[in-house]
Parts: sequence; C-alpha cells; structure tokens
Amino acid sequence: MPPFSRLELWDEEPRNSLCFASGPIIIGAGPSGLAVAACLRMFKIPSLILEREDCIASLWKYNTYDRIHLHIPKQYCDLPFRPIPKHYPTYLSGAQFLDYLNDYASWFNIKPRFNERVMSAKFDERSQLWRVLTMGTSKANREEVREYVGHWLIVASGENAEEVKPNIENIHNFKGKICHSRSYKNGRDYAGKKVCVVGCGNSGMEIALDLLKSNAIPSIVVRNKVHVLPQEILGKATFAVIQGLLRIAPLWLADRILLFCAWCKWKNTAKWGLPRPKEGPIAYKIHTRRTPVLDIGTLCLVKDGSIEVHPAIESFTSHGANFCDGHYKEYDAIILATGYRSNVKDWLIGEDDQFDSHGLPKSLPVDGLKGKNGIYVVGMSGRGLLGSKLEAQQIAQHIKTQFGY
Repeated sequence: MPPFSRLELWDEEPRNSLCFASGPIIIGAGPSGLAVAACLRMFKIPSLILEREDCIASLWKYNTYDRIHLHIPKQYCDLPFRPIPKHYPTYLSGAQFLDYLNDYASWFNIKPRFNERVMSAKFDERSQLWRVLTMGTSKANREEVREYVGHWLIVASGENAEEVKPNIENIHNFKGKICHSRSYKNGRDYAGKKVCVVGCGNSGMEIALDLLKSNAIPSIVVRNKVHVLPQEILGKATFAVIQGLLRIAPLWLADRILLFCAWCKWKNTAKWGLPRPKEGPIAYKIHTRRTPVLDIGTLCLVKDGSIEVHPAIESFTSHGANFCDGHYKEYDAIILATGYRSNVKDWLIGEDDQFDSHGLPKSLPVDGLKGKNGIYVVGMSGRGLLGSKLEAQQIAQHIKTQFGY
C-alpha cells in the first residue's frame, strides 16, 4: 500500500482537520452501512462511518409515516450475525425496526461520525488513496471542512437519499398543502379533506389507506403500470413464496404463478385503474427496479369505491388537478408519494464508468465486488435488505483478503 507521506493536500477548500482511516470509509449509517461495518468488525477490520444526520437510520427515524410496517417477514430483514428477536412480530413496525437497528449498532459497538455531510469523494491517483471532504460541526458549533483519507471507500448512502418531486405543469399554483411522503406522518390533519396521493407504490397505497382510516377522502394517481400482489399467498408471505419459486422454477414460470395467484384474488386490476405491465412482476422488478406493491388492504377499498383511482395528472389549478383523461377534480391537499433517488452523483467524482445517470451502480454487486480502486457499493442493487445483508458479507470478505488476514 502507498505510504501516507506521498499524500498531497488539497488546496481547493479550506480544511480544519485531516484524518487518516486505517480501514474502509463508509458513507452512510443506514442498515447497509451498519451491516458492512459489522461484517468488517467480525474480521477485526476497523471502519469509519460518515453520516450526514445526527443518528443512525435517519430515514427510518425522521422520514417515515407512523403506521409504516415492513411488508416482508422479519427473517428476510435482519442484518448479518444478529437476527431480529423472536418476540418481534412477523412484520415489524417502523419503530420496532429502528429499535433493532439501534441495538445492532450498540451490539457491534458501531459509532458513526454524525453530522458529517459529504461534499466530495475522489480517488487520488498519485497517492492511491480515497479523499473524502465533509462539512461537519465543531465543538464550538461552527461549520468546518474536514478531510478523511483511506484505501477503501464503501458507498452505503442508499437508493433513497433524496426525495423525487415530479415536474407537473402549474404545480406551484396549487393553493392547498403539498408535501412529499417523506414528510407525511399520519392522517389526523387531513380529516374531512380531499387528498390526492400521487404515486401508487407501496408508500402511496399505504398512505391512501391511512388517510381513509383518518376520515380523509383520498384519491390515488397512477402514473405508470403497476403490479399488485397479495401480501400473502396460501398463508405464506409472498416474498417467501417468490424466493422459493426462484429456487425451483425458471423466472418466467415464477412470474406466471404469481400473476395467476393475483388473478384468482382480484381478476383484472386494470378495470379499477391499475393496469399491469406486460412483463411479470419479477422480470419487471429486474428491468425497471420497480417493486411490486404488496397489498395490505388498499385494493379492496379501491374495488368498493372508497378510494378513487385516477390516471396521470396533466396540470394543476389553484384548487385541483386536470387528469390526462380529461377529468378535473378539486383537492384540499396533495401528497407526493413519488419516490426517492440516490445522491451519489452529487458528491462522488470521477466514477462515471461505475455509476449511471441516476447514481446507481451499472453492474450487479456480484460483478462489481472487486472494487476498482478500492470502491465498493452496498445496498443499491434493488434487492432490499436481504441484498444488503449478502453484499455486506461479500464486501467484507473481499477486503479481508486485501487487509492481509
């Protein structure tokens, strides 16, 4: 490994502190960052986690709605080397999952550096080191630029780092309340109000259900074709059924079985405004990264008319929305359940060959584990928490071979 003495300091930014990391620098203290830090610790490899917020798993602590639950059984959501406790329910609430993550960090003695917003990360060819600039806060509560230097960089900032807001004509003219689902907590403030939920993913569907239970009048806007599957099939979690099918059947057959099960329950969902893509749910997920909706009761309320479904919005007015089918409807509030994006392109410099325009890795994790120049990615493959768990173990194993163990 190149000696630290060859490092030339950056002059472009004022820097108040410089830190050399003896192990990997991990960007992000969400589930993926914690998982890879724990796996490294099992090999006695130190790591340094940089987290922009003041806590671990900030998305789960600050940016989820009150009724959120994992739609996947707990055995597929735990992190390496520490299962979710048996006394927890099959489908954890957001608060229970956050408690598990805090316990996980404590168990492995993982102590991220909080309030460290990454401004840039770049591989220095001359020193063969990664150089990460952050904006942190000093003990005197002053902002200061810090530089972290190390041989490995692990990107664990996730696919959901920043909210996505659609560019719909005249959206700023709407005089009612507009918020992203990131800011939605519960439906208490919406009681008696007509609310338009833009987006029909798992969050949009669950928020619409929550609004109805809070005596609001919700509508769902379906902008794209969507696969809706029951949360359970024949008493088993659909996610578990999918895993089992893929072990014994080709993908096309697994997709057909899932669609048959959905058809047996609902027949043709297109008649309620929810047309399905031509590809099956698994193939569609692989090609588009769009996860099938696992229904927890919303579809029955769509079916009986309690929740209206509309096509894409063409434009907003001061008090409502014009839909692409020519209809108009007035609303008191708009909730944008329009998803999130990676922010990797905002701070990672010179790695365009490894990340696409959306800040997501171009290759699957199994193809990218060699870590060009010591860079690794965890939790951004579209495979959820189970993918993060597997990737974290693979990355730690690979770094172990370079660490001389």
